[in-house]
Amino acid sequence: MFIAMNRFRVIAGSEDEFERVWTERDTHLRAVPGFVEFHLLRGPARDDHVLYASHTIWRSRTDFEAWTRSDAFRLAHQSAGGRKPLYIGHPEFEGFEAIQTVLPGPAA
Repeated sequence: MFIAMNRFRVIAGSEDEFERVWTERDTHLRAVPGFVEFHLLRGPARDDHVLYASHTIWRSRTDFEAWTRSDAFRLAHQSAGGRKPLYIGHPEFEGFEAIQTVLPGPAA
């Protein structure tokens, strides 16, 4: 499993618009090979921003990298820079390879 995260420092007061942009767009992810699930996460508020993270789970790093070169990726990101700035700086990418997974089940 591979987890791809982008962290965004959303300008204070722009949270509703940022969330609307994400929740109303077509991600083009559902049919991408290796895609498992996506989450948009809201984190702590600071004086000038609120921290958000996009959290995408992939079957493998190879699947994630193939998606970044795909038409689906280009379609999902085609209007990313076309509106007023909603966050400070650039998104900060972090990629993680799963080392251990614990699933729910009977208690030992």
